[in-house]
Amino acid sequence: MTAALRLAGIGDEAADSLAEQIEVHRELGWDGIELRTIDEIPLAELSPERRRESAAALAAAEMRVPALCSRIGNWEHDVSTPLERDLTELATLAELAADLDCRVIRVMSYPNAGLAEDAWGKEVVERFRRLTALAEGRELTLAVENCSGWAGRSAERMLALIDAVGCPALRVLFDLGNPIADGYDGVGYLERVLPFVEHVHVKDARRHAGEVRFTLPGEGEAEIGRCLEVLRAGGYKGWLSIEPHLAHVIHTGVKSGREELRRSYLDYARRFESELAAVAENGLQPSR
Repeated sequence: MTAALRLAGIGDEAADSLAEQIEVHRELGWDGIELRTIDEIPLAELSPERRRESAAALAAAEMRVPALCSRIGNWEHDVSTPLERDLTELATLAELAADLDCRVIRVMSYPNAGLAEDAWGKEVVERFRRLTALAEGRELTLAVENCSGWAGRSAERMLALIDAVGCPALRVLFDLGNPIADGYDGVGYLERVLPFVEHVHVKDARRHAGEVRFTLPGEGEAEIGRCLEVLRAGGYKGWLSIEPHLAHVIHTGVKSGREELRRSYLDYARRFESELAAVAENGLQPSR
């Protein structure tokens, strides 16, 4: 890792409105916002006018968007969801990505809907062949998160998906906290998929009495320092994007009030900067 490293965060964990999301990141001195919702509206459901206005506001603030978070293949849409819905969402996000000079779309790999394991895997592969064909034609990369879906919880399956689809537009989004929630070795997973990692989400968590509790970075079991060293050793030069899951957990509906969202996000970001400082001597240097 070099000075090319940049810090970002999923904006709707800091605030609802785009103006406030920008304000929080500028207070941190960060120039990146990863977009998921604006005013609680998923990106693909924004009107064309709202999407253009949002792109203009980000450009005026000199903010970069390293990735757009789609709903493709996530917990809301299992493998039985009509593929046309996802192709339509991807086409819509491709237009926004072009306006933002963004090249990465976060996707997941489809929860099951009662299919046998082999049939589930085959359906996921076929869906990604069509999705990546569209993405490649728009010069986009689909980054599959180690989260909901067939390829999310096993390095073997993630690598099998990438191999079976056989398209350079398909890569990996590694989330440091998801292995805690799903009960596998995150460092080992990262080491296996490292050559394909396109983007990184920063979460931390610990298990307590059978439940997963999200924590400030460094207070959980995600082994953030070790993951950062693995990324550094592997030459990762992408973004590190925080997703605190403390005051706002989108998939459970947990959400604090406006001031708590902002305060919690700022605290999390500053704690993560402290974690980065702990490995800076080995070459991990975030840029501004």
